[in-house]
Amino acid sequence: MEVCLFRRILAGVLTLCLLMIQLPVSIAQGAAENVPEPQITAKAAILIEASTGRVIWEKNADEQHYPASTTKMMTGILGIENLPPHAEVFISPNAAATEDCPLDIHAGERLTADELITGMLMVSDNGAAVAVAEQLDGSVGAFAKRMNAKAQELGMDHTHFVNPNGLPNSNHYSTVRDMAKLARYAMEDKKFRDIVGQKNRMINWLFPKTKHLAVENTNKLLGHYEGMTGIKTGWTQISGGCLAASAKRNGVELIVVLMQAPAPDDRFSDARKILDYGFSQVRMVKGLSKDRVKCTAWVKGGTQATVNLHPVSDINYPLIGNEAAEHYTLEYDVPKVLSAPLKEGEPVGRIVIKYDGSPVGNVDLAADKVQKGFSLGSWLVNVFEGILKRV
Repeated sequence: MEVCLFRRILAGVLTLCLLMIQLPVSIAQGAAENVPEPQITAKAAILIEASTGRVIWEKNADEQHYPASTTKMMTGILGIENLPPHAEVFISPNAAATEDCPLDIHAGERLTADELITGMLMVSDNGAAVAVAEQLDGSVGAFAKRMNAKAQELGMDHTHFVNPNGLPNSNHYSTVRDMAKLARYAMEDKKFRDIVGQKNRMINWLFPKTKHLAVENTNKLLGHYEGMTGIKTGWTQISGGCLAASAKRNGVELIVVLMQAPAPDDRFSDARKILDYGFSQVRMVKGLSKDRVKCTAWVKGGTQATVNLHPVSDINYPLIGNEAAEHYTLEYDVPKVLSAPLKEGEPVGRIVIKYDGSPVGNVDLAADKVQKGFSLGSWLVNVFEGILKRV
């Protein structure tokens, strides 16, 4: 009798313990489901998960607006990709005369590309953006063509740039959806990420050598919002408040882009609300390691006939609310025949990530290095290219 009573008591205690363990989880899950959507002042906004680009929440995401200085995300990444870090950049009279130059640059001064781009992104210097454009392409107009070509490459179909800094122009426009694509792409570059994540920095001139300037990032969320990693502010009277901001918590990195907030500080409070909402809704589950995912493509005009392709990052799955990982599938989108030369890590295709059969994101597929040249196999690929593409 005593043994039975003891067992009943023990069973009751264990049941109570299990309920105590499960209760916080149930409460947390319920809270995540019932969190209201953010109420913001900005006319347009979007929230995406950084590793896949999956949209978590949006408001008027395809409306065209002036992007203001968030434009400099494009100028910055193009400068980083195409200028050697220690290249000397000459400040022209045109660059020095541009309005709103908090770096206080003057005609005839010189900085390294690294210092100039860093200063430009941190304090949003308009003249520095002109100097980067002139260094790369000789003029603002020629550089704008480069910007638009890159925008098309990134799938920014509702964007058009006419200058490198975002000063108002009726033909200079974008959408938050397009700018989120740009922000995601730029943040995959380590140098860009390091720059926009800095709160304070000393900018040093090559000439005059005695000139130095301590700068503070215009992104007021850095150091004041948990996990903040960047990215870029924007403001003009006509564009209102613009912001691209990213934050990472517990393995989840989110990017928010907003446009047309009515006051400068509204963009930061709006971003807080949107990110808070996102972190309450999204969790990541492990998918596939990039080292375990490999495929091949044929190569023509090279020293070898095939090349290995692999994802540029691990493939993890963002789950929103009560979603389940087994609803995710992957689809390869890559040309069957590639042309040499191919650079190590060069994106040549992508893995499309689908949830319940609908595309929700993607991860780039990069190639191993292949030199241009001759091999019998590669020559045969060229001869039978039409057949190989149909197989």
